[in-house]
Amino acid sequence: MQFKNPKWNTFFIIVFAVLIGCQSSATKQVEIPVSNVKHPDWTKNATIYEANIRQYTEAGTFNAFAEELPKLKEMGVDIIWLMPIHPVGELNRKGTLGSYYSVKDYKGVNPEFGTLEDFKNLVDKTHELGMFVIIDWVANHTSWDNEWTKTNPEYFTKDDNGNFAPPVEDWSDVIYENKEVWPAMIDALEYWVKECNIDGYRCDVASMVPVEFWDEARIALNKSKHVFMLAEASEQHLQKNAFDMTYSWQLKDIMNEIAEGKKCALDLDEFFAKELQEYTKNDYRMTFTTNHDENSWNGTVFERLGEGVETFAVFSNIIPGMPLVYSGQEAGNTKRLEFFEKDPIQWKDSKFREIFTKLFKLKHENKALWNGTFGGEMLRVNTNDDKNIFAVVREKDNNKVFAIFNLSGNDIDLEINDPNIAGDYQSLFENKDITLGHKISKKILAWDYEVFYK
Repeated sequence: MQFKNPKWNTFFIIVFAVLIGCQSSATKQVEIPVSNVKHPDWTKNATIYEANIRQYTEAGTFNAFAEELPKLKEMGVDIIWLMPIHPVGELNRKGTLGSYYSVKDYKGVNPEFGTLEDFKNLVDKTHELGMFVIIDWVANHTSWDNEWTKTNPEYFTKDDNGNFAPPVEDWSDVIYENKEVWPAMIDALEYWVKECNIDGYRCDVASMVPVEFWDEARIALNKSKHVFMLAEASEQHLQKNAFDMTYSWQLKDIMNEIAEGKKCALDLDEFFAKELQEYTKNDYRMTFTTNHDENSWNGTVFERLGEGVETFAVFSNIIPGMPLVYSGQEAGNTKRLEFFEKDPIQWKDSKFREIFTKLFKLKHENKALWNGTFGGEMLRVNTNDDKNIFAVVREKDNNKVFAIFNLSGNDIDLEINDPNIAGDYQSLFENKDITLGHKISKKILAWDYEVFYK
C-alpha cells in the first residue's frame, strides 16, 4: 500500500525516527516481518465464505447444504469454510446442542450433520463446481468426554489438584491440550486431507498454540496436498511458515468505531500504515464485517454498523485483503444466530446478494484487487475532507479500481484534485461508462460510496 496524501510525508518521517531510535536502543529492536509461505495458485484472487451448517437450512445437514452450492458459485464464492464438522461433546455441554468448538472426536463426523459419506459427497460437489473446502479445526481444546481423555490423559493440562481444566474460565465446556497431543493432532489433520480431499483448514484461536506446532503441521500437510491455512489470529509470525492468511480483527474494530462516531477515516490511515510495518506484502489478511462470533456474541452488522452496513461491506472488498461473507449476510440477516441451539437463517431476497456478486466478479477479473503480491497497492487519494471521505486507487498491470467512501452520516460537498484518478472507467454499481479528469466536484450523500474500474 502506498499513500499520496502529504500528511503521510510527516507521518513516515516520525515513524522513521522512531525506528532509528529503536535500533539504537539496546532494549528495543524492530522485528522485520518475514513470509516464506507459498500460496496455492487458486487463492490469488479468491473470496471466502463461512458456512454454518447447523443454521444454514431447516435440516441442518451436509446434504441440504450441498443443494445450496450452486447459489454460492453464482455469487462468486471460491473458498467455503465449514464451521467444525466433528461430534460435539456432551459432558458439560452448553445449551441443547452444544458448541461446535467442543470436539469429541477429531476423526468423526457430527451425526447432526450426516455421515462421513455425506461429507465426502459435499466436498466432491464443491470441487465439481470449481470451489474449494476448508474445515474449522480446534487444536487447543477438546470436549471433557473426548476419547483422548481416556486413552491419552497425558494430552491434557491439569490444574493443581490433578484435574482437567478449561483454558479460559468462560470455556467451561472444554479442556486444554498440551504438547503431548501434537503427533496425534497432526495425524488427525492429515486424515481429512487424505481421506476426504479437503483443501485446508481454518484454525481456531491459533495464537494459543505454539507456532512450532503449526509449522510442523503445515510441512506434514503439504506432503499430501498444497493446502490453504487460515489462522483465527492476527499475529504476523504465524504467517512466516504456517499460515496463508490471518484475521484483520483490528480493521473490524475500527469500522465498528467509525460507525459509532468514535473514530473517522483518518484512523484508517494510521491502521494501513501500521499494516505496512507489521506484515509482508505476501501476507493475506482476511477482511470482514461479521463472522459467527461477531454475529452471535457482539451483534449483527446492522446493530454494530448501523447505516454504514452496506458501505463497509463494499469497503472491505476494495481494500487489500481477502473478503469474507458469513452465512446469511447475503440475505441481509438481521438476527443474532443462536450458538448452542437450532436457529435457522431466515433466507430472503436482499440487495446484498447482488452487491457481493458484483464485488466478487470484480475481484476475480481485476488484478488490482487480487490478494497479496498478486494485487495492486493502495494509494490514498487527496480530498477536501480526509476526515470523513476515504478515497483510494488500486492499480495492477493496466487494471485499476478507484473508490470513494463517505464514512459519515453527513452529506458532503466533495472536492478531489488528484492526477491518479484520471481515466476511462466503468461504474460498478451504475453499469455505465464514465471518463474522469483529475478533478471531481460533487455532493456525496451520507454513507454513500462509488466504485469505478477499468
